[in-house]
Amino acid sequence: MSGASFYLPFKGVKKWAWESYWLIYCIAALLVVPWALALAAARSQAAAVPLGSIPQANKRTIYKYIHPDGVKSCQLVMGFTELAEGCVWNTMPPHTHERRMEVYMYFDFPDTARVFHLMGKADQTRHIVVAPRQVVISPSWSIHSGVGTQAYSFCWAMGGENQTFDDMDGISIADIR
Repeated sequence: MSGASFYLPFKGVKKWAWESYWLIYCIAALLVVPWALALAAARSQAAAVPLGSIPQANKRTIYKYIHPDGVKSCQLVMGFTELAEGCVWNTMPPHTHERRMEVYMYFDFPDTARVFHLMGKADQTRHIVVAPRQVVISPSWSIHSGVGTQAYSFCWAMGGENQTFDDMDGISIADIR
């Protein structure tokens, strides 16, 4: 299934070539919701949440598509985040979702750029260098944050015990190792 295409209505993206396990995960997870409706929803219909600031280089907009007040699901929350021009951090300080795992697919940056996805326990972090359209699976116990060589976007999906978007445990920057 590697190289399969799947349409999502995001900024200038017509098709994505997804790695097989990500495609399988998305299809399986979305079978519990009216997924065709969710994926056909226009950006203007998504719940847009502005966060961050230019001085902290993390100004971004979170677009929620599948969530309790939008398209319903039993355990899935899904959307995408778009960083403002000149901003490179998607979340800092980082956090965990003790009751949910999260999957990310980074896009909307050139093949010559990269995103450094931070993960692991707060006192034992590691990074993964991510190219466009690559996926990272973050277990519930792992911090997650990312910094790019330029602005980027990413699709995210969380599955687990609840759908409360801000059910997260913040990690102090001073505790990151």
